[in-house]
Amino acid sequence: MFFGNSQPESGDTKWRRQLDKFVKANQQELAALFWGLWLANGDSQGTVGIDLQPTPHFVYCPKEQIENLNNRVENRLQEILGIVENHKPEVEVVMIGIGKGEIKLIQFAPEPAPPICFEQVGKDVDGLLEVLEQRMSEYFSS
Repeated sequence: MFFGNSQPESGDTKWRRQLDKFVKANQQELAALFWGLWLANGDSQGTVGIDLQPTPHFVYCPKEQIENLNNRVENRLQEILGIVENHKPEVEVVMIGIGKGEIKLIQFAPEPAPPICFEQVGKDVDGLLEVLEQRMSEYFSS
């Protein structure tokens, strides 16, 4: 019995797999960015998002917009809303990936914790945004 996906990957799902790989390869920097933005704004701006269109960049996803989207899709995002509402920023990173008219939850608990990642990386938020957006551009263009 085979458990692999025998069908070719569609472009609609490829972005999700690429995003997972990007997040895994850049966990420390993403955790540092997440913490730096949390220190600056808390959750007043919304949840940090990675928007892949037209070119990969970081955005804020205001809670009201996520709630409105949830209402339009018959509450299928209720679990995401619960995770966003109840996450602990000092121990886990929660972001939203946006691509191809879909969203994907990004959630991980880095080692070390986000505050320590921010200290260890040694860059400010603007420097982290610049580095990560450049890496995303290179990563998602290939």
